[in-house]
Amino acid sequence: MFLENTINHAKQSGWMEVICGSMFSGKTEELIRRLRRAEMAGQNVEIFKPKLDTRYAEEEVVSHNRNTIRSTPVESPNEILLLGSTCDVVGIDEAQFFDESIVEVANQLANNGIRVVIAGLDMDFLGRPFGPIPNLMATAEYVTKVHAICKRTGNLANYSMRTTASTDLVQLGETESYEAVSRKVFNEEISKKN
Repeated sequence: MFLENTINHAKQSGWMEVICGSMFSGKTEELIRRLRRAEMAGQNVEIFKPKLDTRYAEEEVVSHNRNTIRSTPVESPNEILLLGSTCDVVGIDEAQFFDESIVEVANQLANNGIRVVIAGLDMDFLGRPFGPIPNLMATAEYVTKVHAICKRTGNLANYSMRTTASTDLVQLGETESYEAVSRKVFNEEISKKN
């Protein structure tokens, strides 16, 4: 489990944490939990999300079980750098929807002494690494991979399988568009399509 950085407070530095996994695995729930703890500790916390993510609310990050936290929607990662520069902790949800500049922004915030907590899908609906998440994982001090449970097999679900015919890389949705499935189910379904 994740442990907060408690070493050498005289020379405190920032760091990056990435929470990744499939849809319905609890990424946003874990992000909210970590940010709420920082708020309870009296730290200055700000959370950002891509402006295009309006599934539940425009100015809140909302988990699938309806846990919420106020957020600031942004068009580009550079806005996060500007708006989050005076925070103790910066949270970023749905980071896979940002361009690669999110990696430099997150690293710059951490280099400036800010704790940066990032959540996002690690793979797209085709099972490929998704957007900037692999590079964020590579440069983060802490990476937490969370899993859903595959309803078909009862095994760990590592894949976000799209259940609609759309082939667009980005399709916002929930249970009407996606199912979290195990490797076995994902490979079987991909084989049927080929």
